[in-house]
Amino acid sequence: MICGRYEGVDERVNTLLCDRELSVGDYVLSGGELGAAIILDAVTRLLPGVLGNADSARFESFGHSDEEIEHTLESPQATHGSGGLLDYPHYTRPAEFLGHTIPEVLANGDHAQVRKWRRQQQLLKTARNRPDLLAKADLSDEDRTFLDSL
Repeated sequence: MICGRYEGVDERVNTLLCDRELSVGDYVLSGGELGAAIILDAVTRLLPGVLGNADSARFESFGHSDEEIEHTLESPQATHGSGGLLDYPHYTRPAEFLGHTIPEVLANGDHAQVRKWRRQQQLLKTARNRPDLLAKADLSDEDRTFLDSL
């Protein structure tokens, strides 16, 4: 990767040495180094063995939809495929941190309720932060009803 600084790379370098140009988004950086690091990280995650659990890439933002995921005893049963939505909030231990507790639904042990809560959180976060993604997302009738209630 060739990373420009400030105003980019000399066009002759682009013409003679590059087979394509990439963009990491609609914003301006001082140099291409951060963009190159973003691309390197995103691509490296796709290589077998890079992530600790092979299923990790399937259960995250811009991952597979529920229909594309085979739920097994080894896969997170209380997790939704993202289907192009942003990820739901994550909580770790302890259950209480500086007076703030985890949502009660996450502690009740009911995987169906946890799945529903997580899906609603995905929809809510996507509607707030990236509503453009909803147009292409794989939404169920229940998803649409929830979005209409917001």
